[in-house]
Amino acid sequence: MRTFIFALLALTAGLPAYARDCSKLSDAQIRAAIVQESREAYYRTGHPCACPDDRARNGSRCGRRSAYSRPGGASPECYPKDVRPIEVRDYCAQ
Repeated sequence: MRTFIFALLALTAGLPAYARDCSKLSDAQIRAAIVQESREAYYRTGHPCACPDDRARNGSRCGRRSAYSRPGGASPECYPKDVRPIEVRDYCAQ
């Protein structure tokens, strides 16, 4: 039982205690916010190449070296088309 409670607390620790106010945001704005959050989460890992249009530490374009372009591992959302409709719906409910 303690393991279940600990797991539940761990899962909910990062969630805000309130829902986002998305009443004035368009679908495109919500998608852009989700993409931005996804990219920022990847950058926090210390790696610069989340998406193909990012720049590596040496200033070159990441292109096929990006996490987005490589199979397996991290898969950041880089473009609004990557955001699934359910993510748009759930974004405001978080």
